[in-house]
Amino acid sequence: MTMTADELPDDLNALKAMVLSREAENARLRQIIKELQRYRFGRRAETLPEDQLLLGLEEAEQVEAHGLEENEQTSADLRQTRVAKRRTNRGSLPVHLPRIEMIVDIDDHACPGCRHDLHRIGEDVSEKLDIVPAQFRVLVVRRPKYGCRACEDVVVQAPAPARLIEGGIPTEATVAQVLVSKYADHLPLYRQAQIYKRQGMDLDRSTLADWVGRAAWHLRPVHQRLLDELKTSSKLFADETTAPVLDPGRGKTKTGQLWAYARDDRPWQGSDPPGVVYVYAPDRKAERPMTHLDGFVGVLQVDGYSGYRPLAAKNTVLLAFCWSHVRRRFYELAVAGPAPIATEALRRIAQLYKIEDEIRGRTHEERRAARQDKSRPIIDGLAPWLTEQLGLISQKTKLAEAIRYTLSRWDGLTRFIDNGRIEIDSNTVERSIRPIALNRKNALFAGSDAGAEHWATIASLIETAKLNSIEPLAYLTDILTKIVNGHPNSQIDALMPWNYLAK
Repeated sequence: MTMTADELPDDLNALKAMVLSREAENARLRQIIKELQRYRFGRRAETLPEDQLLLGLEEAEQVEAHGLEENEQTSADLRQTRVAKRRTNRGSLPVHLPRIEMIVDIDDHACPGCRHDLHRIGEDVSEKLDIVPAQFRVLVVRRPKYGCRACEDVVVQAPAPARLIEGGIPTEATVAQVLVSKYADHLPLYRQAQIYKRQGMDLDRSTLADWVGRAAWHLRPVHQRLLDELKTSSKLFADETTAPVLDPGRGKTKTGQLWAYARDDRPWQGSDPPGVVYVYAPDRKAERPMTHLDGFVGVLQVDGYSGYRPLAAKNTVLLAFCWSHVRRRFYELAVAGPAPIATEALRRIAQLYKIEDEIRGRTHEERRAARQDKSRPIIDGLAPWLTEQLGLISQKTKLAEAIRYTLSRWDGLTRFIDNGRIEIDSNTVERSIRPIALNRKNALFAGSDAGAEHWATIASLIETAKLNSIEPLAYLTDILTKIVNGHPNSQIDALMPWNYLAK
């Protein structure tokens, strides 16, 4: 945080203390930046979990705020300067928030000099952000009964409103809150039960699990329609991650897979809304994506996993590969010590990424033209150079392995040059995998294959809502309410997250 000369203390000892404090904090921040860089580019065995890095940053910012508060409390001038700066920089609170006004008035409306009545000449208005903790409430539904004095056997009453949980106590909003807490905020059900108990509501974990399972059953058609919709695209990303699943027969966990299929055309101004669908499978066999993407025709951007290659053999799918995976292999070699070939490969790859940064957000025609002009010469020179280096080194080294990995996937790696709709890497879908990884870390494993399928169904809708800047709780509440009230399957497209945005 930058300070002006007027804000610095005049006392020499105070100034020295401030400098030393800032220097220590700068050293701490530099270390965190190094860890962030290692997390982003370093070898996986040495990386720190992202949440641990965020905790480190939070603590660094807390320490800085602690020091600033201490300085402000000892200097009235500095405090006034900081207050004025905060008022300038904080902006305004969102207009959609309800306003609760509080008038702070003087007790005596007589002039302190002559005792005549004071008259109002204006006011100062300030706003503070307040929060009301989530609270339970009971919705009481009364259905009057009517009888006829002339017809004794006639009783007329309005039908009971439909419920997601027949005979149960939750509203659709309550169930949606449990779903979002579990699959978006990564709170396992037993932790949610603990939170609710502190608020005076004793809900058993098994009760919450029952709600989740029933909601997942109702949401299956929406999940399937989302997958079908994405398969009509001409370009998709694909990736997979492990999904540990409890195996009761062995008393252990088995390793299932959550496959992710994503669409995001925003980098080239495409009109289709972004989305991601997760599909659970008990293994990583190549037949899984073949089944999931049955009917898909277009470009599939993936990492180097060979399981996607049977799709390309059908002649309906073109595979585009990921330069981020190539770069990672050379980086692992360059960071370990002097490695001129790996370092030069990284330099050339960095040139490609610089061009991508410049053209992101342009139309696909403009992106293709820029790549033909700027990226093509780099690509054309890189393959012969890698081939030449491969002939000069031992074939048993990691460097030779990295070069062979690159050259063996060359057609897929260079496909983005001729198509402005294709990205240089598959980071789009890798970002969509991260929430799954966070939930996996907190929940440890799914209780069964069916539980993992619920995981895939609900997470797909939540993450697609987030990609479209839609609040997941409001979205899930809305579509669960519509489904329970008999929303026709012929109009299931209206339940897609991006159509909720258009309401």
